[in-house]
Amino acid sequence: MNTNRREFIKKSVLAGMATSISASSYAKIIGSNDRVRVGCVGFSDRHRSSHVASFKALQKEMNFEMVAVSDIWNKRRTEGQAYLQKELGSKVTAYNNNDELYASKSVDAVMISTADFQHALHTIEAVQAGCDVYAEKPLAETMEDNRAVLKAVKDSGKIVQIGSQRRSGANYHAAADYIKSGKFGDIKMVELMWNVNQPGRWRRPELVANLKESDVDWKRFLMNRPYEEFDPRKYLEYRLFWPYSSGIPGQWMSHQIDTVHWFSGLAHPRSVVANGGIYQWQDGRSNADTLTVVFDYGPLDDMSKGFQVQFTSRFSNSAGGTKELYYSNGGMINLDTNEISSEGGLEQRHASAMGMKANLLTPSKIKGQRVETSANTGGDNLTLNHVKNWMECVRSRKTPNAPIEAGYQHSIATMMSNAAYRTGLKVTFDEKTQQVLAGGVPFKY
Repeated sequence: MNTNRREFIKKSVLAGMATSISASSYAKIIGSNDRVRVGCVGFSDRHRSSHVASFKALQKEMNFEMVAVSDIWNKRRTEGQAYLQKELGSKVTAYNNNDELYASKSVDAVMISTADFQHALHTIEAVQAGCDVYAEKPLAETMEDNRAVLKAVKDSGKIVQIGSQRRSGANYHAAADYIKSGKFGDIKMVELMWNVNQPGRWRRPELVANLKESDVDWKRFLMNRPYEEFDPRKYLEYRLFWPYSSGIPGQWMSHQIDTVHWFSGLAHPRSVVANGGIYQWQDGRSNADTLTVVFDYGPLDDMSKGFQVQFTSRFSNSAGGTKELYYSNGGMINLDTNEISSEGGLEQRHASAMGMKANLLTPSKIKGQRVETSANTGGDNLTLNHVKNWMECVRSRKTPNAPIEAGYQHSIATMMSNAAYRTGLKVTFDEKTQQVLAGGVPFKY
């Protein structure tokens, strides 16, 4: 799509108004015995390794069938068609782009795993074409896109599951229930970590060397981002380059910060500061390879209540791996080991001196599998559960585990982080205008 940003959003909003939910749309709800026809939008590594494995395990039980693939790169389009037909056993039609796909009227739902900045725009296209959606995270990388996709989805009445698969994990549900029950006490601090040491992470040097502009629809790739000359690195290694991706915040932090919103019931941070840089991989990237973000969360009308969240990530050393640690005054929840413990909690000998009662947590084990954090999970249990929940909701029309609001909220947090890193300023969020503010001014890319 070669329209500029304002034209794209204007057209999207107008189309959303024209396709707002009506009585007739309910007549199109898929029956329990009808086969759901699904299209793949963007035959990515994530889709190949994780979505397909989950879809294959569920397609017969849920009566879903993969019938189409849309990709603007001829190589991935051809590979995708062949791979999906071989793995899933159904006839798959290849389309050059999403306009062709939706014009064919051949799909009821789509699975979207395109470039980070495209998720929101591709979701808008899909729901306005009458399709339910499974969309990978991050949902959006700018607030303009974020507001537009939220409106489009709400107007359409379509089922949209955001690919935040922790929301389909038994251990995360158990932790959420425990915190919301009051047994944990108030959250006082959250420590999040995601460290790797993989030089090839997000790099595709062999593919970059062989990709020609004639192989892809470059202008359609750019969508509403500013026009620039064809660059195979930005097409294939988009996670390294802003404004095509925020990198660490959108790719990794979006998963972990989503649980903060879920567990606390808060929609976004009150403020964010960040620091980091490109310390290890001097390869022309513009996104940080090392980043620390500090958040203040709490009610907007009572600054005396709240908690801090610290997120750290580095690409130069994997020590520490991934961590999700929630602290109260009585102990901690470790979602790396699935344990609730009294570690660090207030003991009676200290409480008595202050005329208080100890509030140590009772140690226990949270049921559920540990989350898989590798690049391509191969149909891990959480992704399987998440895809199944989406399929069930496509049929029942119930709200999925990770609805559009969850994506909207994690995107605010990741954008605030990106703005803080890029400006060096303290970042806040304007509730009235729904804008990310860096130093009191709306952040622009």
